[in-house]
Amino acid sequence: MILPLFVSADASRPIAWRRGAPVLLAELQRDVASVVAQLPMRAAPAAMINLCEDRYRFLVAFAAALSVGHTVLLPSSRAEQVVADVEQANAGSYRIDDAVVDAAFGSPSTAAVNEQIPADMTVMVGYTSGSTGQPKTFPKLWRTVSGSNARNAQGIRAAIADKNSPVWILATVPPQHMYGMEMSVLLPLSGNMAVHAGRPLFPADIATALAELPRPRVLVSTPVHLRAIVGSDQVFPPVDVIVSATAPLDQPLAAAVTAKLGGELVEMFGSTETCVFASRLTAREEQWRLYEGVRLEPRDDGTLVHAPWFVEPVLLQDLVDLHPEHRFTVRGRSSDMIEVAGKRASLSDLTRRLLAIEGVREAAVFQPEADAVGTIRRVAALVVAPTLTAREVLDQLAAGVDSAFLPRPLLIVEELPRNELGKLPRENLLKALKR
Repeated sequence: MILPLFVSADASRPIAWRRGAPVLLAELQRDVASVVAQLPMRAAPAAMINLCEDRYRFLVAFAAALSVGHTVLLPSSRAEQVVADVEQANAGSYRIDDAVVDAAFGSPSTAAVNEQIPADMTVMVGYTSGSTGQPKTFPKLWRTVSGSNARNAQGIRAAIADKNSPVWILATVPPQHMYGMEMSVLLPLSGNMAVHAGRPLFPADIATALAELPRPRVLVSTPVHLRAIVGSDQVFPPVDVIVSATAPLDQPLAAAVTAKLGGELVEMFGSTETCVFASRLTAREEQWRLYEGVRLEPRDDGTLVHAPWFVEPVLLQDLVDLHPEHRFTVRGRSSDMIEVAGKRASLSDLTRRLLAIEGVREAAVFQPEADAVGTIRRVAALVVAPTLTAREVLDQLAAGVDSAFLPRPLLIVEELPRNELGKLPRENLLKALKR
């Protein structure tokens, strides 16, 4: 079976916004041909490590790789050692970055561009961020990501009043992450939307980039960036849809975001293993709604996810409760449960209790290795609480938590050691604990 690279072959449709103007599909196709002419013509399993920071260049390089049958590798970080490890583990891989793509743009080419992609081609390999340990790899077939992407597009368009106008996306997440890939690369390619080439991080930059785009506008972001937006004095142009993922979003923050930006907030549920398979309107509902055709099978060690576009069911660590009308709620993760001195507790529940203390802005509770804090594997915590001492936080936490689960140590820090996606890789937490 063959699936198209572009869901709409209309050469006049916008596919990106770059340097203050729209980029039409016809221009992107010419740029793809220019990059194709520069790629190493290697046989399978040739793979491109796409390190482009400019989202349009990334989009062009990604399309060029698929056109010649090369898989795209998506390292969890652009750090040199991380990239080198990926390169070493994949024979026939090569790097491409902004400079290489820019040089290709200046060389017009008549190279043939294949826009018909085999459904069972492995088009990308995602890498987990390492939040719970060493990163793992997850290959993705074109039919797998296309199936999820079609439903992502449906969910976003359902929240937009104007169903016919081109949809313009601005993303604060990098395209190398699976969430960023789905929402800012696959949607323009096979979701008939257009994306801003930039990746603004600070509220003022986000507001400026949004103002460049026509409406309807979609902001693809994370709870960390959305919290910064709500806490800023910056004035924002109206946003029609706000998309959030990478970490759970609480209802008060979701409501504050919608009040600040004016649009509907759609939170996506997925993983590197599965891509997105459910969503919810977080400001108004707690339960997640499964995409059409998806079925969950709760198990003792997690949840098995079935989808028509999967090669086989995928096991997630999330523990869920099923509800009528294809809905579910999340109880936690199988890896979230810990045992200390014969007693059991949940890391997420301990984190929630910390966040409920007045003056605590952010918190992360985790279990270090045994030799990091002694022979008994206690829990540790990093807390952002500028007006409190560690002793004051522990005293308040002790009122509702068994002493076996009081974090030792509990460190007051200026900020949590998040990565560029706003996640907290275990390696970062352990390093911060030793400072």
